[in-house]
Amino acid sequence: MRDRLKKQQGQGMTEYIIVVALVAISAIAVFQLFGQTLRSQTAAIAKELAGEDGASQSQAARAAAEQAAGQSAAKSLKNFTGNAEAAGSAAAGQ
Repeated sequence: MRDRLKKQQGQGMTEYIIVVALVAISAIAVFQLFGQTLRSQTAAIAKELAGEDGASQSQAARAAAEQAAGQSAAKSLKNFTGNAEAAGSAAAGQ
């Protein structure tokens, strides 16, 4: 009976570790995906919590967000990689 109880507790701990690892990987992926905007916002929050002025980091986050919005508006499936334009002009020249 004790062996069976130990196995169940060990299984619960393994599941907990897997969930924590997935959350950590997801957090890393989010930081990579949102890039500079998220880093600047995090820096601004850290400065404000430390009692310093985080306005410059907040402005950097705003600028990065605007730049990302401009890039996403200019991208489509047609020109996503940037190679479509070069391939199109090379085909037109032949």
